[in-house]
Amino acid sequence: MTTRVRKAVFPVGGLGTRFLPATKAMPKEMLPVVDKPLIQYAVEEAQAAGIEEFIFVTGRSKTAIEDHFDHSYELEDSLKGRGKNAELEAIRSWLPKPGQVAYTRQQEPLGLGHAVLCARNLIGDEPFAVLLADDLVLAKTPCIKQMVDAYAESPANMVAVMEVPRAHTNRYGVLDIESDDGHLVKMKGVVEKPKPENAPSNLSIIGRYILQPDVFDHLAMLGRGAGNEIQLTDALAKLIEAHRPFFGLRFEGKRFDCGDKIGFFEANLAFALARPDMKDAISDIISQYR
Repeated sequence: MTTRVRKAVFPVGGLGTRFLPATKAMPKEMLPVVDKPLIQYAVEEAQAAGIEEFIFVTGRSKTAIEDHFDHSYELEDSLKGRGKNAELEAIRSWLPKPGQVAYTRQQEPLGLGHAVLCARNLIGDEPFAVLLADDLVLAKTPCIKQMVDAYAESPANMVAVMEVPRAHTNRYGVLDIESDDGHLVKMKGVVEKPKPENAPSNLSIIGRYILQPDVFDHLAMLGRGAGNEIQLTDALAKLIEAHRPFFGLRFEGKRFDCGDKIGFFEANLAFALARPDMKDAISDIISQYR
C-alpha cells in the first residue's frame, strides 16, 4: 500500500436546499465566491497538495460540475480568436489532465459517510483525502497541503480541526482528546453533533480529511446514525475504537461555512479583500454601509 496521498474524494451530491431558489437548477458547489465556483477552489487546493486523481461523488442534476471540469471548445476558440489570452488562461490553467477525473453516482442521499463509501472501488488500497467544497479555507498554505505535509511525518488518519463556541458543538463532529501539543491533537474518540453539555471538547472537525482505506470496512457495516444518515464521523469513531492512530490538525487559516448564507457572504468579502485588484474598491464599498 502506498503511503503517499494521491487521490481525493469530493462529495457533491447534496441538494443545497439552504440556497434555494438559487440551487434549483444549479449545483450548490457551483455557487461562485468572487469569480470561481466553490468546487474549483476545492480542486485547486487538492492540486496544490500534490493530489493527482480527483473523484467526484455526484447526484442527480450535477452535470454542470462535469461540464466545468471539461474543455469548452466553442468558448476557448472564441476567446482565442478575440485575443483574450488572460481569460483563456483563466479557464484552462487549472483543469486536471485527461484521465485524472472520475465520477461516481450516489444514488440515494444517505449522508457523507455513504458518499465516501461510494468512492471505494475508485480509491482501492491507499490513503485518500476528502474535501467538502462547502468548507472554504483562506490560508497562505492550502489546508489540505498542511495536512498532507503533517501526514508525511505522521502517517495516520487525520482531520482538520478548529475551536468553536461550545454552544455550537451540536453542529459538528467533536473530538474527545487524548493529548494536544497545540498543533497535532491525538484523538481518543469523536462524537457527532453532541449537545453542548455533553460535548467532550469544543474542538470540531471541518470538511478536510485524510483517511486510510480500512474506513470503508466500517462504513459498509454502519447503520444510519444522526439525521437518519450514514455518518462518516461514526466510522471514524470505529477506527479509533480499533486503536488506529488518529490525529486532528489545527490548521492555519480562516474557514468559511459556505453551506450557510452568512458564511457564504463573508467568504465573498474575505476573498475579494485578499485580492490586490479588488481590495481598495471593496473597502470603499463596505465603508458606505457603516
